[in-house]
Amino acid sequence: MPSSPAELEPWLRLTLVPGLGNQALRKLLAEFGSPENVLAANRAALGRQVDAAVAAAISAGGNPEGAAKVLAWIDDPANRILTLADSEYPQQLLELPDPPPLLYAKGRYELLNRPALAIVGSRNATAQGIINAEEFARALSDAGLTIVSGLALGIDAAAHRGGLAGVAGTVAVVGTGLDIVYPARNRDLAHEIAERGVLISEFPLGTPALGSNFPRRNRVISGLARGCLVVEAALQSGSLITARLANEQGREVFAIPGSIHSPLAKGCHRLIKQGAKLVDDANDILEELHLPGAAPSAKALGAPLAAQAEKLLEQLGFDPCDLDTLCARSGLGADMVTALLLELELLDRVQVLPGGLYQRTR
Repeated sequence: MPSSPAELEPWLRLTLVPGLGNQALRKLLAEFGSPENVLAANRAALGRQVDAAVAAAISAGGNPEGAAKVLAWIDDPANRILTLADSEYPQQLLELPDPPPLLYAKGRYELLNRPALAIVGSRNATAQGIINAEEFARALSDAGLTIVSGLALGIDAAAHRGGLAGVAGTVAVVGTGLDIVYPARNRDLAHEIAERGVLISEFPLGTPALGSNFPRRNRVISGLARGCLVVEAALQSGSLITARLANEQGREVFAIPGSIHSPLAKGCHRLIKQGAKLVDDANDILEELHLPGAAPSAKALGAPLAAQAEKLLEQLGFDPCDLDTLCARSGLGADMVTALLLELELLDRVQVLPGGLYQRTR
Protein backbone atom coordinates (compact mmCIF):
# COMPACT_ATOMS: atom_id res chain seq x y z
CA MET A 1 0.00 0.00 0.00
CA PRO A 2 1.11 3.62 -0.51
CA SER A 3 2.37 5.55 2.48
CA SER A 4 -0.14 6.74 5.07
CA PRO A 5 -0.67 10.51 5.56
CA ALA A 6 1.50 10.36 8.69
CA GLU A 7 4.30 8.70 6.73
CA LEU A 8 3.91 11.14 3.84
CA GLU A 9 3.98 14.35 5.88
CA PRO A 10 7.76 14.49 6.48
CA TRP A 11 8.38 13.73 2.78
CA LEU A 12 6.10 16.58 1.80
CA ARG A 13 7.42 19.05 4.37
CA LEU A 14 10.91 18.37 3.03
CA THR A 15 10.32 18.12 -0.74
CA LEU A 16 8.22 21.31 -0.75
CA VAL A 17 10.99 23.46 0.73
CA PRO A 18 11.62 26.24 -1.83
CA GLY A 19 14.99 25.95 -3.51
CA LEU A 20 15.58 22.30 -2.56
CA GLY A 21 16.25 20.43 -5.80
CA ASN A 22 16.33 16.70 -6.41
CA GLN A 23 20.11 16.43 -6.30
CA ALA A 24 20.36 18.27 -2.98
CA LEU A 25 17.50 16.23 -1.57
CA ARG A 26 19.24 12.98 -2.50
CA LYS A 27 22.39 14.22 -0.73
CA LEU A 28 20.38 14.91 2.40
CA LEU A 29 18.67 11.53 2.33
CA ALA A 30 22.01 9.78 1.76
CA GLU A 31 23.55 11.65 4.69
CA PHE A 32 20.72 11.41 7.21
CA GLY A 33 18.81 8.32 6.06
CA SER A 34 15.18 9.51 6.03
CA PRO A 35 13.08 12.69 5.73
CA GLU A 36 12.34 12.52 9.45
CA ASN A 37 16.05 12.51 10.24
CA VAL A 38 16.69 15.37 7.83
CA LEU A 39 14.01 17.50 9.50
CA ALA A 40 15.45 16.66 12.91
CA ALA A 41 19.03 17.55 11.96
CA ASN A 42 20.61 20.71 13.30
CA ARG A 43 21.18 23.68 11.05
CA ALA A 44 24.95 23.36 11.04
CA ALA A 45 24.83 19.75 9.87
CA LEU A 46 22.31 20.66 7.18
CA GLY A 47 24.50 23.57 6.07
CA ARG A 48 27.27 21.15 5.14
CA GLN A 49 24.98 19.62 2.51
CA VAL A 50 22.83 22.50 1.21
CA ASP A 51 22.98 26.28 1.08
CA ALA A 52 22.22 28.39 4.14
CA ALA A 53 18.71 29.49 3.14
CA VAL A 54 17.56 25.94 2.46
CA ALA A 55 19.19 24.69 5.66
CA ALA A 56 17.37 27.38 7.63
CA ALA A 57 14.01 26.45 6.07
CA ILE A 58 14.51 22.76 6.84
CA SER A 59 15.60 23.35 10.42
CA ALA A 60 12.48 25.51 10.87
CA GLY A 61 10.31 22.50 10.03
CA GLY A 62 10.25 22.50 6.25
CA ASN A 63 6.98 23.47 4.59
CA PRO A 64 4.10 22.27 6.82
CA GLU A 65 1.54 24.52 5.07
CA GLY A 66 2.35 23.03 1.68
CA ALA A 67 2.26 19.53 3.15
CA ALA A 68 -1.20 20.15 4.59
CA LYS A 69 -2.54 21.20 1.18
CA VAL A 70 -1.22 18.03 -0.47
CA LEU A 71 -2.58 15.84 2.32
CA ALA A 72 -5.99 17.43 1.72
CA TRP A 73 -5.59 16.66 -2.01
CA ILE A 74 -5.08 12.94 -1.34
CA ASP A 75 -8.37 12.82 0.56
CA ASP A 76 -9.73 12.14 -2.92
CA PRO A 77 -9.31 8.35 -3.33
CA ALA A 78 -8.24 8.86 -6.96
CA ASN A 79 -5.15 10.80 -5.85
CA ARG A 80 -1.93 9.25 -4.56
CA ILE A 81 1.58 10.27 -3.57
CA LEU A 82 4.33 7.73 -4.21
CA THR A 83 7.75 8.19 -2.62
CA LEU A 84 11.03 6.41 -3.18
CA ALA A 85 10.26 4.44 -0.02
CA ASP A 86 6.99 2.99 -1.40
CA SER A 87 6.87 -0.52 -2.85
CA GLU A 88 4.41 0.82 -5.48
CA TYR A 89 6.95 3.37 -6.74
CA PRO A 90 7.69 2.61 -10.45
CA GLN A 91 10.56 0.14 -10.46
CA GLN A 92 11.72 1.23 -13.92
CA LEU A 93 12.42 4.73 -12.59
CA LEU A 94 14.73 3.34 -9.92
CA GLU A 95 17.15 2.49 -12.75
CA LEU A 96 17.60 6.21 -13.51
CA PRO A 97 20.45 8.25 -12.03
CA ASP A 98 17.93 10.91 -10.95
CA PRO A 99 14.56 9.30 -10.13
CA PRO A 100 11.93 11.74 -8.85
CA PRO A 101 11.91 11.49 -5.03
CA LEU A 102 8.15 11.86 -5.06
CA LEU A 103 5.40 11.34 -7.66
CA TYR A 104 1.89 12.76 -7.66
CA ALA A 105 -0.57 10.35 -9.31
CA LYS A 106 -4.23 10.58 -10.29
CA GLY A 107 -5.97 7.41 -11.45
CA ARG A 108 -4.83 3.81 -11.79
CA TYR A 109 -1.36 4.12 -10.28
CA GLU A 110 -0.85 0.34 -10.57
CA LEU A 111 -0.24 0.91 -14.30
CA LEU A 112 3.11 2.48 -13.38
CA ASN A 113 4.62 -0.95 -12.79
CA ARG A 114 3.22 -2.63 -15.92
CA PRO A 115 5.31 -3.25 -19.08
CA ALA A 116 5.15 -0.01 -21.07
CA LEU A 117 6.18 1.70 -24.30
CA ALA A 118 6.60 5.45 -24.76
CA ILE A 119 5.12 6.99 -27.92
CA VAL A 120 6.03 10.60 -28.71
CA GLY A 121 6.07 12.95 -31.67
CA SER A 122 5.19 16.30 -33.10
CA ARG A 123 2.56 18.61 -31.66
CA ASN A 124 1.83 19.76 -35.22
CA ALA A 125 1.35 16.25 -36.57
CA THR A 126 0.01 15.34 -39.98
CA ALA A 127 -3.28 13.49 -40.36
CA GLN A 128 -1.34 10.36 -41.26
CA GLY A 129 0.89 10.75 -38.21
CA ILE A 130 -2.17 10.95 -35.95
CA ILE A 131 -3.56 7.77 -37.49
CA ASN A 132 -0.22 5.97 -37.16
CA ALA A 133 0.19 6.96 -33.51
CA GLU A 134 -3.31 5.91 -32.54
CA GLU A 135 -3.23 2.60 -34.43
CA PHE A 136 0.24 1.64 -33.15
CA ALA A 137 -0.80 2.55 -29.61
CA ARG A 138 -4.02 0.54 -29.86
CA ALA A 139 -2.21 -2.54 -31.19
CA LEU A 140 0.58 -2.33 -28.61
CA SER A 141 -1.90 -1.75 -25.78
CA ASP A 142 -3.85 -4.81 -26.90
CA ALA A 143 -0.56 -6.74 -26.82
CA GLY A 144 -0.07 -5.79 -23.17
CA LEU A 145 2.09 -2.64 -23.29
CA THR A 146 0.81 0.36 -21.37
CA ILE A 147 1.31 3.46 -23.54
CA VAL A 148 3.26 6.33 -21.96
CA SER A 149 3.28 9.84 -23.39
CA GLY A 150 3.24 13.49 -22.36
CA LEU A 151 -0.35 14.75 -22.94
CA ALA A 152 0.80 17.23 -25.59
CA LEU A 153 -1.27 18.01 -28.66
CA GLY A 154 -0.75 15.94 -31.79
CA ILE A 155 1.05 12.61 -31.52
CA ASP A 156 0.97 12.43 -27.70
CA ALA A 157 -2.81 12.84 -27.57
CA ALA A 158 -3.30 10.26 -30.33
CA ALA A 159 -1.06 7.79 -28.48
CA HIS A 160 -3.09 8.23 -25.30
CA ARG A 161 -6.35 7.66 -27.20
CA GLY A 162 -4.95 4.49 -28.73
CA GLY A 163 -3.72 3.26 -25.36
CA LEU A 164 -7.15 3.82 -23.82
CA ALA A 165 -8.80 1.98 -26.71
CA GLY A 166 -6.60 -1.07 -26.02
CA VAL A 167 -6.50 -3.31 -22.97
CA ALA A 168 -3.34 -2.07 -21.23
CA GLY A 169 -4.28 1.61 -20.84
CA THR A 170 -2.11 4.70 -20.79
CA VAL A 171 0.10 6.85 -18.55
CA ALA A 172 0.29 10.62 -19.07
CA VAL A 173 3.41 12.26 -17.63
CA VAL A 174 2.79 15.99 -17.30
CA GLY A 175 5.06 18.97 -16.79
CA THR A 176 2.73 20.85 -14.43
CA GLY A 177 1.08 20.20 -11.11
CA LEU A 178 -1.74 17.67 -11.35
CA ASP A 179 -4.28 20.34 -10.45
CA ILE A 180 -3.53 22.04 -13.78
CA VAL A 181 -4.39 20.66 -17.24
CA TYR A 182 -1.95 21.71 -19.93
CA PRO A 183 -2.67 22.20 -22.75
CA ALA A 184 -6.25 23.18 -21.95
CA ARG A 185 -7.43 21.70 -25.26
CA ASN A 186 -6.66 18.25 -23.82
CA ARG A 187 -8.85 18.75 -20.76
CA ASP A 188 -11.43 16.12 -21.76
CA LEU A 189 -8.66 13.64 -22.62
CA ALA A 190 -6.95 14.31 -19.28
CA HIS A 191 -10.17 13.60 -17.41
CA GLU A 192 -10.63 10.36 -19.35
CA ILE A 193 -7.06 9.31 -18.54
CA ALA A 194 -7.65 10.08 -14.85
CA GLU A 195 -10.66 7.75 -14.92
CA ARG A 196 -9.27 4.87 -17.00
CA GLY A 197 -5.49 5.40 -17.02
CA VAL A 198 -3.22 7.46 -14.80
CA LEU A 199 -1.78 10.98 -14.78
CA ILE A 200 1.52 11.54 -12.98
CA SER A 201 3.83 14.44 -12.21
CA GLU A 202 6.93 15.03 -10.12
CA PHE A 203 5.99 18.71 -9.80
CA PRO A 204 4.08 20.07 -6.80
CA LEU A 205 0.45 21.10 -7.06
CA GLY A 206 0.09 24.54 -8.57
CA THR A 207 3.23 24.30 -10.72
CA PRO A 208 2.48 26.11 -14.03
CA ALA A 209 3.63 25.11 -17.50
CA LEU A 210 7.28 26.25 -17.47
CA GLY A 211 9.53 25.44 -20.41
CA SER A 212 12.30 24.14 -18.15
CA ASN A 213 10.02 21.47 -16.70
CA PHE A 214 9.37 19.59 -19.94
CA PRO A 215 12.86 18.11 -20.48
CA ARG A 216 12.63 16.82 -16.90
CA ARG A 217 9.22 15.35 -17.71
CA ASN A 218 10.67 13.67 -20.81
CA ARG A 219 13.18 11.62 -18.81
CA VAL A 220 10.27 10.17 -16.83
CA ILE A 221 8.34 9.34 -20.03
CA SER A 222 11.26 7.33 -21.39
CA GLY A 223 12.26 6.02 -17.97
CA LEU A 224 8.90 4.35 -17.35
CA ALA A 225 9.06 2.42 -20.62
CA ARG A 226 10.97 -0.46 -22.16
CA GLY A 227 11.33 1.48 -25.37
CA CYS A 228 10.40 4.74 -27.10
CA LEU A 229 8.63 5.06 -30.46
CA VAL A 230 8.95 8.37 -32.33
CA VAL A 231 6.12 8.73 -34.84
CA GLU A 232 6.82 12.15 -36.39
CA ALA A 233 9.48 14.69 -35.45
CA ALA A 234 11.18 17.69 -36.99
CA LEU A 235 14.93 18.01 -36.56
CA GLN A 236 14.53 20.38 -33.60
CA SER A 237 11.69 18.44 -31.98
CA GLY A 238 11.53 17.83 -28.25
CA SER A 239 10.67 14.24 -29.15
CA LEU A 240 14.30 13.75 -30.16
CA ILE A 241 15.28 14.75 -26.61
CA THR A 242 13.04 11.98 -25.29
CA ALA A 243 14.59 9.53 -27.75
CA ARG A 244 18.10 10.57 -26.68
CA LEU A 245 17.17 10.14 -23.03
CA ALA A 246 15.70 6.72 -23.79
CA ASN A 247 18.94 5.68 -25.45
CA GLU A 248 21.00 6.96 -22.49
CA GLN A 249 18.72 5.04 -20.13
CA GLY A 250 19.31 1.80 -22.04
CA ARG A 251 15.83 1.72 -23.60
CA GLU A 252 15.15 0.65 -27.19
CA VAL A 253 14.43 3.47 -29.66
CA PHE A 254 12.06 3.01 -32.61
CA ALA A 255 11.06 5.37 -35.42
CA ILE A 256 8.47 5.34 -38.18
CA PRO A 257 9.87 6.55 -41.52
CA GLY A 258 8.02 9.00 -43.72
CA SER A 259 8.24 10.90 -46.98
CA ILE A 260 11.67 12.33 -47.77
CA HIS A 261 9.89 15.60 -48.55
CA SER A 262 8.21 15.94 -45.14
CA PRO A 263 9.92 18.08 -42.47
CA LEU A 264 8.19 15.93 -39.84
CA ALA A 265 9.94 12.81 -41.13
CA LYS A 266 13.45 14.24 -40.92
CA GLY A 267 13.79 13.70 -37.18
CA CYS A 268 12.72 10.07 -37.51
CA HIS A 269 15.12 9.54 -40.43
CA ARG A 270 17.97 10.97 -38.37
CA LEU A 271 17.16 8.59 -35.52
CA ILE A 272 17.15 5.65 -37.93
CA LYS A 273 20.54 6.70 -39.29
CA GLN A 274 21.81 6.84 -35.70
CA GLY A 275 20.67 3.29 -34.99
CA ALA A 276 16.98 3.48 -34.06
CA LYS A 277 14.98 0.53 -35.34
CA LEU A 278 12.83 1.36 -38.36
CA VAL A 279 9.29 0.11 -37.81
CA ASP A 280 6.26 -0.03 -40.06
CA ASP A 281 4.20 -2.45 -37.97
CA ALA A 282 3.53 -2.84 -34.25
CA ASN A 283 4.91 -6.39 -34.39
CA ASP A 284 8.35 -4.97 -35.23
CA ILE A 285 8.41 -3.44 -31.75
CA LEU A 286 7.05 -6.52 -30.02
CA GLU A 287 9.65 -8.72 -31.70
CA GLU A 288 12.46 -6.41 -30.60
CA LEU A 289 11.14 -6.43 -27.03
CA HIS A 290 10.61 -10.23 -27.17
CA LEU A 291 6.88 -9.95 -26.53
CA PRO A 292 3.98 -11.85 -28.17
CA GLY A 293 2.67 -10.44 -31.44
CA ALA A 294 -0.14 -7.94 -31.62
CA ALA A 295 -3.46 -8.51 -33.27
CA PRO A 296 -4.01 -6.22 -36.30
CA SER A 297 -5.42 -2.91 -35.13
CA ALA A 298 -6.67 -1.66 -38.47
CA LYS A 299 -10.40 -1.65 -39.14
CA ALA A 300 -11.66 -4.66 -41.05
CA LEU A 301 -12.89 -3.87 -44.54
CA GLY A 302 -16.61 -3.89 -45.04
CA ALA A 303 -16.25 -5.82 -48.31
CA PRO A 304 -13.44 -6.83 -50.66
CA LEU A 305 -12.27 -3.94 -52.77
CA ALA A 306 -12.81 -4.14 -56.48
CA ALA A 307 -9.71 -5.08 -58.45
CA GLN A 308 -9.56 -1.59 -59.98
CA ALA A 309 -9.72 0.06 -56.57
CA GLU A 310 -6.90 -2.12 -55.28
CA LYS A 311 -4.84 -1.27 -58.33
CA LEU A 312 -5.54 2.43 -57.88
CA LEU A 313 -4.45 2.16 -54.27
CA GLU A 314 -1.09 0.77 -55.40
CA GLN A 315 -0.75 3.59 -57.94
CA LEU A 316 -1.54 6.15 -55.22
CA GLY A 317 1.58 5.09 -53.32
CA PHE A 318 2.28 6.48 -49.87
CA ASP A 319 2.71 10.21 -50.52
CA PRO A 320 -0.12 12.69 -51.09
CA CYS A 321 -1.27 12.78 -54.70
CA ASP A 322 -3.75 14.87 -56.71
CA LEU A 323 -6.54 13.66 -59.00
CA ASP A 324 -4.81 14.57 -62.27
CA THR A 325 -1.69 12.64 -61.33
CA LEU A 326 -3.76 9.59 -60.39
CA CYS A 327 -5.57 9.75 -63.71
CA ALA A 328 -2.24 9.86 -65.51
CA ARG A 329 -0.84 6.94 -63.51
CA SER A 330 -3.90 4.75 -63.89
CA GLY A 331 -5.00 5.65 -67.41
CA LEU A 332 -8.56 6.02 -66.09
CA GLY A 333 -10.91 8.94 -66.54
CA ALA A 334 -11.51 11.47 -63.79
CA ASP A 335 -15.06 10.19 -63.11
CA MET A 336 -13.85 6.61 -62.59
CA VAL A 337 -10.90 7.65 -60.41
CA THR A 338 -13.19 9.86 -58.31
CA ALA A 339 -15.66 6.99 -57.82
CA LEU A 340 -12.89 4.58 -56.82
CA LEU A 341 -11.39 7.12 -54.42
CA LEU A 342 -14.79 7.57 -52.78
CA GLU A 343 -15.09 3.80 -52.32
CA LEU A 344 -11.61 3.70 -50.78
CA GLU A 345 -12.41 6.66 -48.54
CA LEU A 346 -15.60 4.98 -47.25
CA LEU A 347 -13.54 1.90 -46.45
CA ASP A 348 -11.04 4.05 -44.53
CA ARG A 349 -8.26 3.20 -46.95
CA VAL A 350 -7.83 6.74 -48.30
CA GLN A 351 -8.25 10.18 -46.79
CA VAL A 352 -8.76 13.54 -48.44
CA LEU A 353 -6.22 16.22 -47.55
CA PRO A 354 -6.44 20.00 -48.01
CA GLY A 355 -5.67 21.18 -51.54
CA GLY A 356 -7.44 18.33 -53.29
CA LEU A 357 -4.82 15.74 -52.35
CA TYR A 358 -5.41 12.10 -51.50
CA GLN A 359 -3.33 9.83 -49.25
CA ARG A 360 -3.69 6.22 -48.18
CA THR A 361 -4.27 5.80 -44.46
CA ARG A 362 -2.19 2.65 -43.95
